[in-house]
Amino acid sequence: MTARRHPALAAADPALAELVAAEERLQADTLRLIPSENYVSAAVLEASGTVLQNKYSEGYPGRRYYEGQQNIDRIEALAVERAKGLFGVDHANVQPYSGSPANLAVYLAFAQPGDTVMGMALPMGGHLTHGWGVSATGSWFRGVQYGVSAQTGLIDYDAVRDLALAERPKIIFCGGTALPRTIDFAAFAEIAREAGSVLVADVAHIAGLIAGGAHPSPVPYADVVSTTTHKTLRGPRGAMLMCREEHAKAIDKAVFPGLQGGPHNQTTAGIAVALQEAAQPSFTAYAHAVVANAKALAAELLARGFDLVSGGTDNHLILIDLTGQDVPGKVAAKALDRAGIVVNYNTVPFDPRKPFDPSGIRIGTPSLTSRGLTPGHMPQVAEWIARAVTAARTADESALAVVRKEVADLMAQYPAPGLPL
Repeated sequence: MTARRHPALAAADPALAELVAAEERLQADTLRLIPSENYVSAAVLEASGTVLQNKYSEGYPGRRYYEGQQNIDRIEALAVERAKGLFGVDHANVQPYSGSPANLAVYLAFAQPGDTVMGMALPMGGHLTHGWGVSATGSWFRGVQYGVSAQTGLIDYDAVRDLALAERPKIIFCGGTALPRTIDFAAFAEIAREAGSVLVADVAHIAGLIAGGAHPSPVPYADVVSTTTHKTLRGPRGAMLMCREEHAKAIDKAVFPGLQGGPHNQTTAGIAVALQEAAQPSFTAYAHAVVANAKALAAELLARGFDLVSGGTDNHLILIDLTGQDVPGKVAAKALDRAGIVVNYNTVPFDPRKPFDPSGIRIGTPSLTSRGLTPGHMPQVAEWIARAVTAARTADESALAVVRKEVADLMAQYPAPGLPL
């Protein structure tokens, strides 16, 4: 299989080729529930592995520092126009290497070192680059954080407003990595207006849901929209910054030459393909199916006695507090992995445990939806999770092995996009 799938790689480096083949098999026969992961199409994979890798292209279309850009300029312009059309924005920059560099460009565009910035606290569901202390953004800027209500697990917008008016941050980030509920972008925009702040919506997790109409868009409200291009958008590992025309020059200058050299042209091509795919009616159906699966899975988990942060989900993501199951999140995640169910351990709001050994696990439905699973499959998925968590608590490896086989049997019936198996 390795030689047929990757003949040049198999001939040049058999050891690496076998590792790639092993990863293909692993992605094929496991149930992938990490909400930030997905399967890209064969077309995205092909675009990302082209001879565009060979070309250096510092600058922007029509304004490069290298010659021979006749095709590269058209590829990047195509990706930009597709992003603008899909999200309805004035300006798009498709060059950021990933989500964290994209967010760093926002700081460079709108703030000076030492300025106050505001974002959701990491343990509450925010992202490292929203001013959290261990990140460069928390070292170079004065980060202040908001959280969620201990009673509801939801953002308290009155508390956010009070903090913003007291601190007057240069930048306010909304969005995060473990938020199972809809973000009220209009409320954040009003708070940012009152505080005199630039509002940045980090929609890395929900960009595909927004593109497919399954989540409200921040575009009418935010000054800047930052997103990765993978996750729910089903593109390659890259990022985009989108903004109003008045901020276009500042954003472009911050990305290049502020933070980066030449863009990764092969990734730009993959982004262009993913944006084209996301503009199709089938992607709209996909985005809504992701949410339907998440809601169905949340209901099944609740019925089995699991404690879900905020009581459920509005999007693709479910955050499970395992305190009541008497098993730490890390122990559960590793047991689930042995059972063929791939998740990540995660802190939950007000978690008494340490981040590397937290109380929760984070799961999501983008990948399983890409394989064609429906709400009708979610009772089985919830049952597998329950059985694996019980096995983790009782150290029952034979029970995990049984689940592993059942998972592989179901996955064989639903081939993953882009995979050979």
